[in-house]
Amino acid sequence: MALFHVRMDVDIPRDLDPDLRAETLAREKEYSQELQRQGKWPEIWRIVGKYSNISIFDVESADELHEILFDLPLFPFMNIEVTALTRHGSDIKD
Repeated sequence: MALFHVRMDVDIPRDLDPDLRAETLAREKEYSQELQRQGKWPEIWRIVGKYSNISIFDVESADELHEILFDLPLFPFMNIEVTALTRHGSDIKD
């Protein structure tokens, strides 16, 4: 498995059709919660005061992460920064 730290900043156009906006947000929530249930998206945190989040993904590869992110319904409205993670030598966890 590979761990990734992902920051997602969302910028939905203000003039986006309200029905399309609501439908897109509903699909985003459903998709992200399914990934959480599968264990691929074990952590998601809001950034206070921003329409942004910090997430941890636990996936097989960078390719899998790319596919997951590309399939996010909000992907067209996101700026995404990805950082690959590895265990720290001083970590006391197994």
